[in-house]
Amino acid sequence: MVTTRPTLHGTFGMVSSTHWLASSSAMAVLEDGGNAFDAAVAAGFVLHVVEPHLNGPAGDVPIILAPAGGRIQVLCGQGPAPAGATIGHYRDALGLDLVPGTGPLAAVVPGAVDAWLTLLRDHGTKSLAEVLKYAIGYAADGHPAVERIGLTVESVRQLFEEEWTSSAEIYLPGGAAPAAGGMLRNPQLAATWRRLLKEAAGPGRDREAEIEAARRIWREGFIGEAIAAHAARPAMDSSGERHAGVLTGDDLAGWSAGYEEPVRHEWRGWTVCKPGPWSQGPVLLQQLALLDPGLDADAYGTPEYVHTLIEGGKLAMADREAWYGDNGEVPLKELLSPEYNAGRRELIGERASFELRPGAPGGRTPRIAAAALAGAERAGVAAVAGSGEPTVDRSGETRGDTCHVDVVDRWGNMISATPSGGWLQSSPVIAELGFPLGTRLQMTWLEEGLPTSLTPGRRPRTTLSPSLALRDGEPVLAFGTPGGDQQDQWQLHFFLAAALRPPVRGGLDLQGAIDAPNWHQDSFPSSFYPRGTRPGSVTVESRIGEETIAGLRRRGHEVTVGGPWTEGRLCAVGRDPERGVLLAAANPRGAQGYAVGR
Repeated sequence: MVTTRPTLHGTFGMVSSTHWLASSSAMAVLEDGGNAFDAAVAAGFVLHVVEPHLNGPAGDVPIILAPAGGRIQVLCGQGPAPAGATIGHYRDALGLDLVPGTGPLAAVVPGAVDAWLTLLRDHGTKSLAEVLKYAIGYAADGHPAVERIGLTVESVRQLFEEEWTSSAEIYLPGGAAPAAGGMLRNPQLAATWRRLLKEAAGPGRDREAEIEAARRIWREGFIGEAIAAHAARPAMDSSGERHAGVLTGDDLAGWSAGYEEPVRHEWRGWTVCKPGPWSQGPVLLQQLALLDPGLDADAYGTPEYVHTLIEGGKLAMADREAWYGDNGEVPLKELLSPEYNAGRRELIGERASFELRPGAPGGRTPRIAAAALAGAERAGVAAVAGSGEPTVDRSGETRGDTCHVDVVDRWGNMISATPSGGWLQSSPVIAELGFPLGTRLQMTWLEEGLPTSLTPGRRPRTTLSPSLALRDGEPVLAFGTPGGDQQDQWQLHFFLAAALRPPVRGGLDLQGAIDAPNWHQDSFPSSFYPRGTRPGSVTVESRIGEETIAGLRRRGHEVTVGGPWTEGRLCAVGRDPERGVLLAAANPRGAQGYAVGR
């Protein structure tokens, strides 16, 4: 198969991320003797700088890590709802039907920075200064802006100029949005990290003590104080009104990133690991469970194959809507059981379904938010197809806003992380710090009794979903993609393309699996404000071919044909333990993701 790039092969280390500067920075850390976890932290902070429309320091990050010979864990960098984030406050006191998609009222406790620092403390070897220097350099000295940054800023120009003037100071310097390839600087963010390093480097502190000091400063020092003061200031949001947030210093001080066991599923000799159902990660596992035992590898790429995957995805996403969340125990054992999936599999017919059909695991009665059932009338931003880049309207409402990074090193350490949130169009920039708050609370419902009801101290059900897969008990593949609700649809196709097709050159054809024509469907409530849905809608890349497009339409799908390279921004790294070979590949879509290694 001819691919856009080769699958990289080497023995020293491999990195794949959604921006070449993050990949190169991570590789520089590996070359300097750091391990995969040091490298991922450096890449994470660089992504805050070079993809500010896709993530930021006050955003979120779930991480799956596999230390060589050690225990696979999920490090949760998804902060919870503040103590003051009650349904009564939003619905009754403020008169809102939905949590706004922008502004301080949608802010959770920021999780990304604390997660990266926790990872560095527990699994890294480098000092904080050694991993932060790349991000500081790009923020202070500038980096060539990718085209989508300028387009995103232009989409919210009026909002920045009239309301969010602190954002305009950074992203509309001299009144002009960043030009593609032009140097973009964020001197205030560079100053924030430099001050953090200076204050954390107290007399006699070793590496771990400095990192712990930095975590305290983030939560309770000058950074935490500025975040809390900013959240209390009213700002215009997507409701069309100015609201103050409810995030406080106590919320910041009372939370820290923590480790969890991944959710696992065995599939044809693979063990696939995902974050828990506070994310949408188990959706990938449910789709795999639905495909067994009937998926014919020889049918790969046919209209019947694509139809089967689309319809299975609808069922899994319906279960996500009914059962996933952080407000109680999620019946994952039943959702992934052969008995449950045998019954669900019978719902996949010859024709496309336009219904939202959650199941009843263990005899439980599913419940969908009333506002979700009305979502087809409110498609809004959620109706627009994309490739993992944000779709943004004038109020800053965003969909598909994420980055990704995977790293494997010569010792066998492997990591997959999906940073997101806190993007430049989400909320006004905190003038003293150089970054905005995140808006993850938009993924909660203002209705009592749901797994995803807005609840103080509970995490919103995020779309972020990194992946790690094992063969014979050995971690061999780390992968993921930006793309909001589409993440585990695109990842399913990638994983099947890698797992079902014959290997090339003695290893997985990662680049071929990434390059393969992809698609997504929107027959479920969007996780993003205004929470719309498009029953029966399927968006495909034109490269999928006329035969498949016609075959899907004959089966009743409402097919939108996108550009040839518009679906997904996948990254992947792998390892072959028997040969001692490392692999990497990156997505050509969007022209900014790159894999590096040797």
